[in-house]
Amino acid sequence: WSENEAECAYTLFVVAIFWLTEPMPLAVSALLPAFMFPLFGIMESKQVASAYFKDFHLLLIGVICLATSIEKWNLHKRMALRMVMLVGVNPAWLVLGFMVSCAFLSMWLSNTSAAAMVMPIVEAVAQQIIKAETEADALEMSCCNGSINPTLELDGRHAVQLLSFKEDKYNGIFKVMCLCVAYSATIGGLTTITGTSTNLIFAEHFNTRYPSCQCINFGSWFILSIPIAVIILLLSWIWLQWIFLGFDFKNMLKCGKKKTAREEASAQVIQKEYKKLGPISYPEIVTLVLFILMTLLWFTRDPGFLPGWSSLFPKYKGYATDSTTALVIGLLFFIIPAKTLTKTSNGENTVFGYAPLITWKEFQSCMPWEIAVLVGGGFALADGCEVSKLSEWIASKLTPLGSLPLWLVILISCLIVTSVTEVASNPATITIFLPILSPLAEAIHVNPLFILIPGTLCTSFAFLLPVANPANAIVFSYGHLTVMDMVKAGLGINIIGVAVVMLAIMTWIVPIFDLYTYPSWAPNIPSTNSTGL
Repeated sequence: WSENEAECAYTLFVVAIFWLTEPMPLAVSALLPAFMFPLFGIMESKQVASAYFKDFHLLLIGVICLATSIEKWNLHKRMALRMVMLVGVNPAWLVLGFMVSCAFLSMWLSNTSAAAMVMPIVEAVAQQIIKAETEADALEMSCCNGSINPTLELDGRHAVQLLSFKEDKYNGIFKVMCLCVAYSATIGGLTTITGTSTNLIFAEHFNTRYPSCQCINFGSWFILSIPIAVIILLLSWIWLQWIFLGFDFKNMLKCGKKKTAREEASAQVIQKEYKKLGPISYPEIVTLVLFILMTLLWFTRDPGFLPGWSSLFPKYKGYATDSTTALVIGLLFFIIPAKTLTKTSNGENTVFGYAPLITWKEFQSCMPWEIAVLVGGGFALADGCEVSKLSEWIASKLTPLGSLPLWLVILISCLIVTSVTEVASNPATITIFLPILSPLAEAIHVNPLFILIPGTLCTSFAFLLPVANPANAIVFSYGHLTVMDMVKAGLGINIIGVAVVMLAIMTWIVPIFDLYTYPSWAPNIPSTNSTGL
């Protein structure tokens, strides 16, 4: 070890311990490299400071402007309720409807916000389901006891058993509907670069470490991740149904039959909540238009299979990124008025009380400053590892892993990341492991995306514990779940998630990035890889 390598490793170790144990807020711990690197002589203070604000932060600002407007004008609630109404009120399909709604919101908002938005609707629907079924059960028990039909009598033991069965069924309904929100909020975030902080951190790390590649953008990430999210979402839906309610496939697929009391109650609650929103308002329409415009500009900037709008500026290739689009659209939320022109008595058009779609104070209340500083600390650590040559030292020590089959290397890294993210925050986990996984890929001479993509996706698989994920904590706070319920269900989702990611990285993701070819944009390190690539 050289002196700089040892000092950088010590800094990395201290910050990692602080992030894992959280004796201080994550953002505060992320500031440690800002004074430790200059004191150790690894980097100058101004070099470290420049790492704390990068292209990522501009992208985050633009996305939060959109999220703030969506939340302010209740567009999220309208989209969620409309999706559930389209799916129907059959219990199994109702759960799927909530999962799809929550996952869709999580694609554009934070996982925490998506869960917080959908959970009150789910709670109201679940309460109405139980109320309707309780009334039906009371009528059924009256018949069984002979008070309505004396020829039908059950002894006390059978009545107690029937009540116990009904109570277990009610608890199962609550558990499934709660867990479907927590898990779908996380799964939906996998699909877009902006859907979760781990994706954003990975994209910025990758584009910074390999600047000549620029193959990770909104469109390419969506194409590779949307099949993964859809498969995990469907398998999670089946798993939750089976583990808590029993999987009655015949009843689940029934259609055209008379609705039960439970389904009637669900439909009434959803329709009542939707009617409360009233007709779609002008601010909602503008927010929806800007949302669609931002998405289209992201997809068409550099789709890969055909020239995008960035090709209109050939002299400045690579200058415009996804953050450019996000920032331009984000600024419009501060300019476009929240009210339309109003006619006065003399027929003239005037604007009353001009106010933009969102204000700076509203933006500040939604902006996750902790994540912004945390990510900056991760960038500073990554830069320090490069400057001190610690990354090269790690790569030299990881070279023997090249003797293992590639799929085993990927699986081991996925399992390690998935285990750590259960006890540490997702952003902290990905920030710790990216500087390790990148040199690992270079050391065994495989495309870095082969290891970085599954590692990033698996960082989001924090399904086991209430404290593992803010979405889990929100759902757990409603009091319908025990820790063992979440562990029992989450273990299955974790296994499903890792299996689907492994399937994806070995099949349909390969041709997207030509993964079996070692790229020219990666460092050409002498390899001892014997994986047969």
